[in-house]
Amino acid sequence: MKDRTIAEFARGHQRFREITFHKNKERFKTLVKEGQNPKALFIGCSDARVMPSLITGAKPGDLFVVRNIGNFVAPFSPDNDYHATAAAIEYAVGVLQVSDIIVCGHSHCGAIASLFKEIPANKETIHTRKWLELGDEAKQEALRHCKSEEKERLLRYTEQLSVIKQLDNLLSYPAVKKGVENGAVFLHAWHYEIESGTITYYDDDTESFVPLES
Repeated sequence: MKDRTIAEFARGHQRFREITFHKNKERFKTLVKEGQNPKALFIGCSDARVMPSLITGAKPGDLFVVRNIGNFVAPFSPDNDYHATAAAIEYAVGVLQVSDIIVCGHSHCGAIASLFKEIPANKETIHTRKWLELGDEAKQEALRHCKSEEKERLLRYTEQLSVIKQLDNLLSYPAVKKGVENGAVFLHAWHYEIESGTITYYDDDTESFVPLES
């Protein structure tokens, strides 16, 4: 099975080289010469069904992408430990100087669903259980507004609440907070619905998620 999977990827790579890369050869050469200058930092879920460039129509070089379980953002923690998402945020804002940060959740998110399940505590799940704590605040607020038996509504609402909560965590980063206060950085909470292909964003004025339209 593994060999068949890699063979499939190899064929896909060949098509990329012959078609996509060939059509955009000059674009890739320019990216090498000029370096990366992304328009936005996109913090998305690792879910294989969510493809940032595909759902946004972004071109090579447009997005600086960070993906993790649940598209969570851990609060700023000034210690000397390893913080992958935190390092990417600091690099995007401090070095690449992106103007926009998008946190994009999605429907039928496994991480959000896991918030409502009992995950066995053992060495094989220690990091997963700890990481999912970042969704607990959204879970508790969702439970206050939805009946637990309304499963799908509860999950969709938690997914949306979670991306808003991640923006609060982003503001705990000194560089992000400074950029927002100076009007140089803008934060966005998105929710992608896999079954319809629709992206909605949180609108501060209406305090609701509305369709993302040009």
